[in-house]
Amino acid sequence: MPSPFPPIADYAFLSDCHTGALIAPDGAVDWLCIPRFDSPSVFGSLLDRQAGSFRFGPFGINVPTQVAYEPGTNVLVTTWKTPSGWVVVRDALTMGTRQGEDTVTPHTRPPADDDADHMLVRTAVCLDGQVEIELVCEPIFDYGQVPATWSLSDGDDGVADATGGDQMFRLKTDLSLGIEGDRVRARHVLNAGDRAYCALSWAHELETPSGVDDADAQIAATVRFWRAWLARARVPDHRWREPIQRSALAIKGLTYMPTGATVAALTTSLPETPGGERNWDYRFTWIRDSTFTLQALHFLNLDWDAAELIQFVADLEQNTDGGLQIMYGIDGRRDLTESTRDELSGYAGAHPVRIGNGAFDQRQNDVFGAALDSILLHARRSQRLPRRLWPIVQTQAACATKIWQEPDQGIWEARGKPQQYVSSKLMCWVAMDRAAKLAAIGGDEGLRNTWQGTADEIRADILEHGVDDRGRRRPPYRTDA
Repeated sequence: MPSPFPPIADYAFLSDCHTGALIAPDGAVDWLCIPRFDSPSVFGSLLDRQAGSFRFGPFGINVPTQVAYEPGTNVLVTTWKTPSGWVVVRDALTMGTRQGEDTVTPHTRPPADDDADHMLVRTAVCLDGQVEIELVCEPIFDYGQVPATWSLSDGDDGVADATGGDQMFRLKTDLSLGIEGDRVRARHVLNAGDRAYCALSWAHELETPSGVDDADAQIAATVRFWRAWLARARVPDHRWREPIQRSALAIKGLTYMPTGATVAALTTSLPETPGGERNWDYRFTWIRDSTFTLQALHFLNLDWDAAELIQFVADLEQNTDGGLQIMYGIDGRRDLTESTRDELSGYAGAHPVRIGNGAFDQRQNDVFGAALDSILLHARRSQRLPRRLWPIVQTQAACATKIWQEPDQGIWEARGKPQQYVSSKLMCWVAMDRAAKLAAIGGDEGLRNTWQGTADEIRADILEHGVDDRGRRRPPYRTDA
């Protein structure tokens, strides 16, 4: 039997740089965690078809004519052809002009001029004929465990509040809502030129659009935000321009604006192989990823975003030995203890569903090289070595010096006995090589010579024990292949 789960590649991605949503081809929100990327889901059908979703689209039609992003944005535009007409639906996690302090997801970085509205806004316009539009909102809070309790607003049948556990949001629409058990539902016929909207809000006072004009204005402001951000990027003019721009928008969309951290992915527990068990929670920040992210941001001339990420790294709490963990929460927390949600089916039966990541306290000796490579990249770009980064250089170099000969879990985070990995040795060499270069930038010739000497020692050891004269591995090291 075909899987009831849409192919992962068919989902569309929305973001407000605080959280993100995945929209299925049929117009349903199958994944949304509020108010942050790593919060419990309120719509979790991505991991279990009974874990909540939110659809706004033509009744009885599940296959759209076209699904596309507004060019240069993370705003979704879906065009539908029904037997009686045409309708276009726009979806956005909206951004607007910052209005004072954000109390929903407080900032540790200086806030920018624009910030998240903490709102999902959806609009529909009938282009031709007539279309029956349907709204079905069925949240299941806490990863599909707590059905919603709904209450309609007195005097306004287009406003309803959903609560579950310690989570709450407001749904507002210009359609008439009705409560059907754990969900609310609305249906309305749109004629050519008619418009409709709905919005979910988890903002401080549950602010929502005042009407369809306001909803359209919020989406328009979100389009302007993304295009203004992308306009700062230096994107080469060639046939890969659009994929590069889309990749840049994905990086920005996976950035948690309050701290500058980037999540490895929006989701948890999507399988590495169909039906497999290697289903990990990736809503955290890996130190090794920071080098590649910084490199991409600097190549695109997005230096502000790169600076926010490196300052997040500078804020991180180190282990007792001075080393950095391999990953942290987007708020910098260190404890990412893993648990499973065995009651959820998992995507297409991939089980278990995991919350948290048990690899957070593994020893992975490449982390020191990743951190120092990031700092050197940033120092060269900014033409200075910030004072607050120098202690990190010293501690990571000290850790690499101490442990480079020891086994570890490797970059693939194997959950078995530690092994000797060529890649880990190589990244320890990177740590000492970058540390020596940073010491030279800082004018400390003594440390530069010491650290370069250790780098040379590691290099010689790799060439002797890691590979033979034809480039093949040999004992006692293993490769990660």
